[in-house]
Amino acid sequence: MGLEGVIAVPDGGEVELDLLLESVVEGVLASGTARTVVVGECSRCLESLSSEVEVDLMELYAYPHSATDATTDEDEVSRLIDDLIDLEPVVRDAIVLALPQVPLCSPDCRGLCSECGGKLAELGPDHGHETMDPRWAALQKRFGADRDNSEEN
Repeated sequence: MGLEGVIAVPDGGEVELDLLLESVVEGVLASGTARTVVVGECSRCLESLSSEVEVDLMELYAYPHSATDATTDEDEVSRLIDDLIDLEPVVRDAIVLALPQVPLCSPDCRGLCSECGGKLAELGPDHGHETMDPRWAALQKRFGADRDNSEEN
């Protein structure tokens, strides 16, 4: 569940359900929560991350030949099939919708340096790269060596 490599429930990961199943006039009402651990990587610094996701669930599973059957489309309401309910699509959809589109290791993650690729949090506030306007490159070549020599004297 999720987008592998970005953020998802790992293969074989467990989803813990705490549900209440109630018989209602039209069918069975399933309500409660689903909880699981998701893993991925930070979208800014590419650091591995892991977090717990908990979502609320509420879904009506209609009885066959009920009034809901006649008044709704087949894909609009979940159905009981042979007295069984399939929770997987509801749980999957709720968890995937709860996942962040841009996962971050922390809200104030500064990401990576666009020049050297180092993590800005580890490089410090004085980190920078000298960039020269290409229009001045010819002058730098011509006078750069002289300027370096004069600074040494």
